[in-house]
Amino acid sequence: MSDKPKKNKKSEKNAGAGKADRIEQTERTERQRLRVFKTYKLYVGGKFPRSESGRVYEVTAAPSAADAAGKGTWLANAPRASRKDARDAVVAARKAFGGWSGATAYNRGQVLYRVAEMLEGRRHQFVHEVADAEGLSKSKAAEQVEATIDRWVWYAGWTDKIAQVVGGGNPVAGPFFNLSTPEPTGVVAVLAPQESSFLGLVSVVAPVIATGNTAVVIASERSPLPALSLGEVLATSDLPGGVVNILTGGTAEIAAPLAAHQDVNAIDLAGADEALAKELEIAAADNLKRVFRPQPVDHFAAPGIERLTAFLETKTVWHPTGALGASGSSY
Repeated sequence: MSDKPKKNKKSEKNAGAGKADRIEQTERTERQRLRVFKTYKLYVGGKFPRSESGRVYEVTAAPSAADAAGKGTWLANAPRASRKDARDAVVAARKAFGGWSGATAYNRGQVLYRVAEMLEGRRHQFVHEVADAEGLSKSKAAEQVEATIDRWVWYAGWTDKIAQVVGGGNPVAGPFFNLSTPEPTGVVAVLAPQESSFLGLVSVVAPVIATGNTAVVIASERSPLPALSLGEVLATSDLPGGVVNILTGGTAEIAAPLAAHQDVNAIDLAGADEALAKELEIAAADNLKRVFRPQPVDHFAAPGIERLTAFLETKTVWHPTGALGASGSSY
C-alpha cells in the first residue's frame, strides 16, 4: 500500500478559486488606480527647470505606433523653451567648457562609457519611447536603441584616439619642432534630427562632447521625449552639469537666438530644413560661427570621424630643438 498522501480535490478547488479572486481583486485595484503622469522638464546646467515662459505643448504618438498607443494618442506635455531658456543653456555650457575640455581624453572616454552603461540599464524604457515616437514595432525600436547604445560606446572609444589621427608633427625647414594638435571649438548648438528621435540624436551629440566641446541641444520638435529621458540618464551619470543641455519646443524659435549668440562657437544644422538652415547660416556668419550643414545620412551606417573633426580647431606649436651640430642635436 502506498504511503503517498491522497490529494484533496476540494482543497485544490478552493485554492484555485482563492487565486482567481486575488487576481480579480488586483485587476480591479489597478483599474481604480490613477496613473502618475510624468512631468517632463528641460535639462540645463545639470538641473531640470521648467521653461521660464511656463509654456508646454502636446506630444502625441506617431500615427503608425503600436495599437496600445493608438493613432495620435497623447503621450505627454513637453516644455516649450524660450529665447531666455536658450541663453541660460549657453551660459551653463560656457561655464562647463573649461573643466570638460581640460579633462584628459581618457577621462572623457570613461565618463561617456558610463553613460552607455546607464543607457543599457534603461533600455526597455527607451524601446517604449522610441516605438511611440517613431511609429515602430517593439522589435524595430529595440534595434534602434541597441544601435544607439553601441554608437555611444563607439564615440567613447574615440576620445583618446582622435588626436593621433588628426594631429602630428610637421616637417619644417629649421631647428624647430612643429606640432599640430586638435582642440575643441567651444560651445556648440546642435539641432537634433527631426525624424530619428534617439539614434539620430546621439549620433550628433556624442561626437560633439567626445572631443571636449559642450553642447546646447534642440531636441526633435515632434518627438522630444527620448531626448528628455536622455537628460535624466546624463544627470545620473558622471557627466558634469552643463556639458549637455537639452531644450524642447519650436526648433526655429530656439535656434534663431543660438545662431546669433556671440558666445556660441559653432552650430550643427542636422535637424533644420532647407529654408531654416539658410536663415541660420546667415545669422551664424555674422559672428563667424563654424557651421555644419544638414545632409542626408543613414544613421545605421558606420559614422566615420567626420562629426568628430567638424568641431575641432588645430593648434600649431613651434619649439626650438636647440643647436644642431655636425653630429646632430645638442640634447
